[in-house]
Amino acid sequence: ICANFSDDYWMEHDQTETYPHELHAALAKDGWIGIALPEDLGGSGLGISEATMMLQSIAESGAGLAGAQSIHANVYATQPVSKFATPDQRDRFLRQIITGKWRTCFGVTEPNTGLETLKLKTTATPTSDGSGYSVTGQKIWISSAQVAQKMVLLARTTPLEEVKKPSEGLSMFYIDFDLTQPGLE
Repeated sequence: ICANFSDDYWMEHDQTETYPHELHAALAKDGWIGIALPEDLGGSGLGISEATMMLQSIAESGAGLAGAQSIHANVYATQPVSKFATPDQRDRFLRQIITGKWRTCFGVTEPNTGLETLKLKTTATPTSDGSGYSVTGQKIWISSAQVAQKMVLLARTTPLEEVKKPSEGLSMFYIDFDLTQPGLE
């Protein structure tokens, strides 16, 4: 697949800072987006090691990190959804990622915590009517956010000072992601 994308293609996308939609579509068409996702949902059922080798091959093909970054969240950030979502959620969400209809991103990094994930400030608190959560915080440097329809969002649901270990009280949410909506920039 990668041989179909010339160095000129990658140079143009690098210079214009545009997402490689054609690569994503080609990888989705041939099932590569679902390399580490369950076979019963249309994935290949392989593991993270195989996914890592695939991303390395994409990068080495001339695509560089830009090519690998264009799909990495769809491969890796979907793993918690695959493992912890209900069967109905897995079916509704992951099929759309595997087929390339949706793209996902992973909202972790924040302006004031950088790579110190356990100190993140974004919070998610239950809504007063109990129908969901209200999320407050900032995320930055999110690869593929400009084209994503979904986000795996990491937020603190229990304040840091109320937990025994800093890794406790963190939760992941799989949310709709639309940059045209209020509150998302």
